[in-house]
Amino acid sequence: MDMTAARWRKSTKSGNNGGSCVEVADNLAGVVLVRDTKDRAGATLAFAPAAWQGFVDLAKEIGVSERR
Repeated sequence: MDMTAARWRKSTKSGNNGGSCVEVADNLAGVVLVRDTKDRAGATLAFAPAAWQGFVDLAKEIGVSERR
């Protein structure tokens, strides 16, 4: 998969302390890419956009219920 055109952005839930951070590239057609900020040359996960959206929606739902 050619990822040279991927525009990476840091997750909005990642902190600035250099800890557990991920980057997401969602500008490529038909795929959402995810990688570890600390290991940008390492493995990259690829998700179908619908699967990624489902994960994001569930994470938001779980995050809200855990704060109650």
